[in-house]
Amino acid sequence: MKSAPPDPLTQEASPAGLWNMANILTMVRLLLVPVFGALLAHDSGRSTAWRSVACAVFVVANITDTLDGKVARARNLVTDFGKIADPIADKALMGTALVLLSALDELNWWVTIVILVRELGITLLRFWVLKYGVIAASQGGKLKTFLQGFAILFYLLPISADWWHWVSVLTMAAALVLTIVTGADYVARAMRLRWSGTKK
Repeated sequence: MKSAPPDPLTQEASPAGLWNMANILTMVRLLLVPVFGALLAHDSGRSTAWRSVACAVFVVANITDTLDGKVARARNLVTDFGKIADPIADKALMGTALVLLSALDELNWWVTIVILVRELGITLLRFWVLKYGVIAASQGGKLKTFLQGFAILFYLLPISADWWHWVSVLTMAAALVLTIVTGADYVARAMRLRWSGTKK
């Protein structure tokens, strides 16, 4: 069975400069976030054309997320900038999508709030315990990210059929459950790491 790729935060930063392919892909994703947001916000009238373009931008941005990690690991381009910018770009993209879907009355606000509070809280917690050690992303956390991305994509696709709506709702529900469960697991692991660091 193929092992999961290492968490970038667990790797030593390479001597590569800021302007390398992995970081450029991350920067592209950051730049695509406001483009995606503007396109989706313009869809207040449920325009199929605008929604389709926003959906395409979301897909491209997620492809850069997959590629930048693979390029960084394959070419030893893991940098301190990438370690910080990559999760920021991810959270910005997902957060923008969730907030705008709620603003368009397509996703309940409480779902968006729960996910954003979890993501922001875990990101801050991760950096808070960084001096004691790195908590690598779990398989559950990776599945959570995967499901969140697909759930958002399903909501973005301009398909109005009732069955598609329920596919989107059920996928988001699964992502929400994993978001809460993996968040609680991460807090428990972080507290154990923090406690063991204090005891040393």
